[in-house]
Amino acid sequence: MSVRLVDCRPREAYEAGHLPGAVHLDPETELSTPAENPAVGGRHPLPDPHALAAVLARVGVGPQTFVLAYDDGSGWAARCWWLLRHLGHDAAGTLDVRSYEGPFSTEEPRVERAPFHARVRDDDLAEKAELLARLDDPQLVLLDARAPERWRGDTEPLDPVAGRIPGARNAYFAEPLPDDVLDAPELVVYCGSGVSAAPVVQRLVLAGRDDARLYPGSFSEWCRDPSTPIEKGPAT
Repeated sequence: MSVRLVDCRPREAYEAGHLPGAVHLDPETELSTPAENPAVGGRHPLPDPHALAAVLARVGVGPQTFVLAYDDGSGWAARCWWLLRHLGHDAAGTLDVRSYEGPFSTEEPRVERAPFHARVRDDDLAEKAELLARLDDPQLVLLDARAPERWRGDTEPLDPVAGRIPGARNAYFAEPLPDDVLDAPELVVYCGSGVSAAPVVQRLVLAGRDDARLYPGSFSEWCRDPSTPIEKGPAT
């Protein structure tokens, strides 16, 4: 099995210095689709799976490739991990480049194309309509991966409305998982735009909850719909 290093930071960060041999996947145009209307799909809509499969083939990811995606703590590496898993490619992991102490390179490697074939999963996503219909379902536990002050609705720097999906628990992506979430019957994770939720999903999967799902539209989609309720304040 070969290893492909994938830099998930902005292009300018990659060009300034990256792990030797790493290829680049752009967070805004390859790991997501530019948002024409955040009310449909949120601020970072999922890319078309077949378009992403073509990108992965171009950067040399094949069926026997282990992908090590890295970022600087933004959550995009886990987003890459989640997308690979969504396309049926489980051989992937993540790295925080801030822990790397070796040399960096400014040379962009030439890689050979690989035969990447998407096998898109249908069991790892949750959509707004389902969540809206199940707000009172005690079997479903929603985890909000945003910072506590955004979860409470104290502040909202990115979206037009502050608050959270009613009943959602806070599971800030930069902190360990809450102790008891692994016992929930069903788990769905969201954040602002489906990026920082991915590290939480990754931790859940690594802890044995490979049924944890992602709501990709997240709060940036939810809060733009006047029919969806919003909750604020500490947990009740």
